[in-house]
Amino acid sequence: MIEEFDVILPDGRTLHGYDSGTGVLPVVWHHGTPNIGAPPAPLFETAARLGIRWLAFDRPAYGSSTPFPGRDIASAAGFAAAVADARGVGRFAVLGHSGGGSHALACAALLPGRVTAAAAIAAVAPFDPFRRPAASPPAPVVGPVVAPGWFAGMAPGGVAALSAAVEGREARRAYAETDEGDESAFTQSDLAMFDGPWGWFGGIVEAALRNGPDGQVDDDVAYVRPWGCDPATARCPVLLVHGTADRMVPASHSTWLAGRIPGAELRERPGDGHISVLTAGPDVLRWLADRFG
Repeated sequence: MIEEFDVILPDGRTLHGYDSGTGVLPVVWHHGTPNIGAPPAPLFETAARLGIRWLAFDRPAYGSSTPFPGRDIASAAGFAAAVADARGVGRFAVLGHSGGGSHALACAALLPGRVTAAAAIAAVAPFDPFRRPAASPPAPVVGPVVAPGWFAGMAPGGVAALSAAVEGREARRAYAETDEGDESAFTQSDLAMFDGPWGWFGGIVEAALRNGPDGQVDDDVAYVRPWGCDPATARCPVLLVHGTADRMVPASHSTWLAGRIPGAELRERPGDGHISVLTAGPDVLRWLADRFG
């Protein structure tokens, strides 16, 4: 049973949180884009066996968390700490999928001594090191797109949405009005996952977009702006997991992060896409549990 609760932040904004309430190993889950923060139900059975207690939160503008336009990746550290404080939790591990992996890495960088270990599955790398001088492709994009650096290997829909984010929040918000998604970002193995336990994503995405696209817009803008921290400063154990067939967030993002973060372990998953890589979830939870101490 997941208990839901609200945390009132010092500036008066509300952060909506989640707590499984049981387990001796707290893990703060960081959700992807567009999702709400409900912890990943397909991993509950493994988590229970390992004694993991889930904590999580809806990032601003998702669910009932107050919007916070202009937030950066680093802001996740303060949010995670606030949720843990509200539940009387001191030290915790962090786990994130997709853009949530980037937010988990920010916690590892900014909460030394408090984050015991960080695992990021299909994480998004910082944009600045890959910033390209050429103008972004117009949106919407029709047909295949060849984009260098940070965009290389990304499906056309992702290139278009994130290129709009590079232009600014207003451009990304305008693109959201016409965005119909891009199924080419998913491999056949990804699509097959939706027919099993990870069909859980359907309800999570629907809930995330129920009040409009602002959470997704703010996420995308944060991905292409400076993080507000350097993942290289993380000193806890860090695990990066990425599917080599991922077209939502290409595996080169985790390769870059592994080269940047001292001591980070990189596990590439041949043939896995953005969703099918989550079959690694139980092993990742075991890795986190082994490093809690």
